[in-house]
Amino acid sequence: MSRSPVTAHPLVRTAGGLAAAGAAALAWSLVEARWYTLREARVPVLPAGQAPLRVLHVSDLHLTPGQRRKVDWVRDLATLDPHLVVDTGDNWAHTGAMPALLRALEPLLALPGAFVLGSNDYLAPQPKNPARYLLPDARRAPARPPVELPWRELVGRLTSAGWRDLSNRRDVLEVDGRRLSLVGTDDAHLDQDRFPAAGGPDDVRGAGRTAPGVDLHVGVTHAPYRRVLDAMHADGVDLTIAGHTHGGQLAVPLWGALTTNCDLDTRRAKGLHGWPGARPDRPGGGGSSWLHVSAGLGTSPYAPVRFACRPEATLLTLVPA
Repeated sequence: MSRSPVTAHPLVRTAGGLAAAGAAALAWSLVEARWYTLREARVPVLPAGQAPLRVLHVSDLHLTPGQRRKVDWVRDLATLDPHLVVDTGDNWAHTGAMPALLRALEPLLALPGAFVLGSNDYLAPQPKNPARYLLPDARRAPARPPVELPWRELVGRLTSAGWRDLSNRRDVLEVDGRRLSLVGTDDAHLDQDRFPAAGGPDDVRGAGRTAPGVDLHVGVTHAPYRRVLDAMHADGVDLTIAGHTHGGQLAVPLWGALTTNCDLDTRRAKGLHGWPGARPDRPGGGGSSWLHVSAGLGTSPYAPVRFACRPEATLLTLVPA
């Protein structure tokens, strides 16, 4: 007597297929989180007739001990020979990460640079419910007292190498024969941002768009909250550089980021855009300044995954408008 083959119920087959797809997506997201890439963008922002200016933007390394491949990858960025390095914070994620971070940044610290700090430069990360990041702004009091990282030593190491600390400060930097006016804020995600007034006590060398001989006015911040971007735009910056968003970290192919972990819209979660409206080089965008948001190079050690959003650093080539 022959027997018919046993077939699974359609719901069982569907559930099995979804489980397999989920497992594959998880496996890939663990791989993608270590698949570092260099983005490149041209920003038409310099005065007419000037030579290109190369700006390396690094952000959100979230470095922990033992991440040798990330350290080596960051060190190799110095071979791009940028004129300026801008670090928009969240450099580490562990109390013992200082040696690894200094090794990663060592070749870059020999170049002109500027930096601000992010929340994870001040405080070590804690386990969180990943679903919180789908909220417009995922801040909440921690479940237990946070562990402070040695951020004062980090600031001292960076400034002693010549990098300019722009945490709620202004400064001026001579780069490749150009005079750059810089303005920055401390981390808005921790509500530590205070936009420095031109000519005030945090204006180190008379910085500002109207300072004598300024070729370019650049804003630097960690978390691109709208209040900070609006203040930068009102100050007349030509280009604002930010991080924090991780590009959404988990994105939907052909759709993009689901969240920015701040009040910035998801279509500007990463990459080069205009603020507050269209890009300045497009019709109707003449009233906007440039904004570059990096998807960053790392993740929280408690959520070491990325999907459709590779970790990145960016080489911005500034050219005449």
